[in-house]
Amino acid sequence: MSLSAAALESVLYAGVGGTEGLTGFPNIGTYLIFGVILVPVYTMIVAWFVGEPRDTKTAVMGVVYLVGITLGMWVPMFFLTVIIGIVFFGGAPEPISSPGP
Repeated sequence: MSLSAAALESVLYAGVGGTEGLTGFPNIGTYLIFGVILVPVYTMIVAWFVGEPRDTKTAVMGVVYLVGITLGMWVPMFFLTVIIGIVFFGGAPEPISSPGP
């Protein structure tokens, strides 16, 4: 390893060990968010399609908006998580790279 790479690693890498078993998908937080917290959202989406009066076009438009908003938040956060992992923890997070340090 060159001197500049070693200096750069000492400045950027936090020296924190790996998080094997704690990151990735699914985890307890995933079950909590998708299984408990989002139940009102699931109920709302089902009500759009089975409730009265029905307007399928508007219901589909609502689902598309929800998916768009969700992707608009999660995709940039995914890339930010990867960048933070590379810069501060010495590598990409577990689902992208191998687990551990």
